[in-house]
Amino acid sequence: MTVDTPTEKGFANNHLADDSALTEKSAKKKKKKKKAKLQFSDKKATFHASEAEGYSKLSGKQYEKELARLQLELVKMQYWVKHTGARIVIIFEGRDAAGKGGTIKRITEPLNPRGCRVVALGTPSDREKTEWYFQRYVTHLPAAGEIVCFDRSWYNRAGVERVMNFCTDEQYREFLQTCPEFERMLVRSGIILLKYWFSVSDEEQERRFQARTTDPARRWKLSPMDLESRDRWVEYSQAKDKMFAHTNIPEAPWFTVEADDKKRARLNCICHILTKIPYVDMTPEPLELAPRTIAPHSYVRPPRNEQFFVPHVY
Repeated sequence: MTVDTPTEKGFANNHLADDSALTEKSAKKKKKKKKAKLQFSDKKATFHASEAEGYSKLSGKQYEKELARLQLELVKMQYWVKHTGARIVIIFEGRDAAGKGGTIKRITEPLNPRGCRVVALGTPSDREKTEWYFQRYVTHLPAAGEIVCFDRSWYNRAGVERVMNFCTDEQYREFLQTCPEFERMLVRSGIILLKYWFSVSDEEQERRFQARTTDPARRWKLSPMDLESRDRWVEYSQAKDKMFAHTNIPEAPWFTVEADDKKRARLNCICHILTKIPYVDMTPEPLELAPRTIAPHSYVRPPRNEQFFVPHVY
């Protein structure tokens, strides 16, 4: 039988004491972490997190990497559109605060704005109210080599106008009958028409609305129509279901984007757009720049003190 020497025994006791202290310290740390998580959960429950931050299981690094890859493909697609003279219309519809605007922004930011436009029409004027309903939208359709993104579209009549009683029953029925015919005409003319509905749960929509009330940079997004839609969730659902039943045609079907997770919704939508357009890579070869021309010796630049410069605040 071995017997611990006093030194060994003292070391063992000290070691146990250290372990006990570490365990207690670890327990306190875990308790602190748990408390922090609970506080974050409380914040989530009271909608204090910013709308821009959101709650995504997709890491920021992975999201940025995939977004950069998809945006490069969008640039390739635009080269193909310009070269072939294709005409593309992409419609973005959905609930208020569903993330349509953020998706459109990520689609258009890498593209040449001369060939890609965003159309977001406001309330029709008195004159426009007397026109054929589709007339104000027809003027914004693309020419050869152009892409047009509609941030809300002629489907306003089947959504907000129907729910808020901004149109008559007769106008609404006429729209449901005419819209499929109108879109078939667009497709027959050679336009590639894509329609996306951004779907968001009522809980997530409420969180985003609440976040907008505390975020000065996004408070402008809370329009009177947005606030009214909070109390008409069921009416909007019924209007959307009826709209789908009449306008989900083979020539231009609806594609639903589940948008509770903004990052995934953006990536999924861009990826789907790329699969629906039969583009090929027509990116030009890298350019070789010639040496810069040297300014003639006779040219003298004006003195700096005769010019106005922006102050170096940063």
